[in-house]
Amino acid sequence: MVEFLDAMLDVPKIYYGALLGIGFCTYYLCEVVKKPLLVCAPGPFRDFLEKNIPIVTNKFWPTLWCFESRAQTVMASVLRSRYLPKVMYRREILELQDGGEVALDWAEANCSPHSPIVIILPGLTGASQADYIKCLVSAAKKVGIRCVIFNNRGLGGVQLKTPRLYSAAHCDDLSEVVDHVMKLHPSVPLGATGISMGGLILGNYLAREGAAAASKLKAAMCISVPWNVFESTKSIEKPFLNLMLNKHLAENLCRNLKKAELQSNATEKPFNWGADNMLKSCKTVRDFDQNFTIKHFGYKNVEEYYANATLHDKLHCIEVPILCLSAADDPFQPLEAIPIAEANKSKNVAIVVTSRGGHIAFLEGVWPVKQEQYIGKLFSQYFAAIFTTDLNCRPI
Repeated sequence: MVEFLDAMLDVPKIYYGALLGIGFCTYYLCEVVKKPLLVCAPGPFRDFLEKNIPIVTNKFWPTLWCFESRAQTVMASVLRSRYLPKVMYRREILELQDGGEVALDWAEANCSPHSPIVIILPGLTGASQADYIKCLVSAAKKVGIRCVIFNNRGLGGVQLKTPRLYSAAHCDDLSEVVDHVMKLHPSVPLGATGISMGGLILGNYLAREGAAAASKLKAAMCISVPWNVFESTKSIEKPFLNLMLNKHLAENLCRNLKKAELQSNATEKPFNWGADNMLKSCKTVRDFDQNFTIKHFGYKNVEEYYANATLHDKLHCIEVPILCLSAADDPFQPLEAIPIAEANKSKNVAIVVTSRGGHIAFLEGVWPVKQEQYIGKLFSQYFAAIFTTDLNCRPI
């Protein structure tokens, strides 16, 4: 035994490094790099995707040094926020029917008045300068697609005019935005994309409107949507790393609420939401929903709100072709809660599931700071094909 240990000590350290490197590369190539799963019922939409969207049939190569789900989620936000340039928008303030206002930020560089338009809905606390939004806008610009970012009430630097915010189940504001954009550009093809909670709002709009939505939107897309809100909430409350992300989101929600409440003090009727108390008591997103969202929108309890917001059981109501990107390791949405069986029966809903990617991350390449990233490539390939080809794969 002693002789064996002495022999091991005589082996140059470079050999151990080589063995570790070979083991790591084998694991990366066999367990990390995989072809995405495309889930959709056989039919024109699936045929269209397989023929026109190369990225859905190619392997996804996550960043070699950052493929763990939470690491991808955090690093994507950090890197994109730092390296992607600020987007210069043309801002439009839209007054809603109840007197509220939202900011619509238009990205129209390199586009003509006849270029197709995609409405983009940011995530829970995101706005038009969010890192993932800049990624999509950059991708759209390269294929001549205009984007209009729909900033939820109270976000994007717009002061609340009415004591009403937004929720995952409330899609009346989106309905007004869609009608407004159609009125401005009646003959231009229109699409929509929702990211995370924005995907819930968009999905609920499509499910609620059914054929009416299909008469307005040519196609839609969702990225990292938390399909089953109940399971999503359980997943994001798991210690320790998931819970840290959860607390960060809750802090952002409370901070936005506090800001809106302070702004309202200068009006005749201050909102008086008790933001200071919520800042102390809300440690998770569920806490925020319990203390604020359900009261704000008239739900009896969190369970009723989440049942209304969840999307996994509404796929059969959607009549607009929609491509959804989910990661199997998304800390906000466990793999088992992605409605794969339901999508396999749907001719309008397709889900691309990558083995890795985290939440709104999908980092690829050795140094993933370039503007052209996986979510951007899927976005541009999909909408460029949608706006130039019908679902029977014939040019328009």
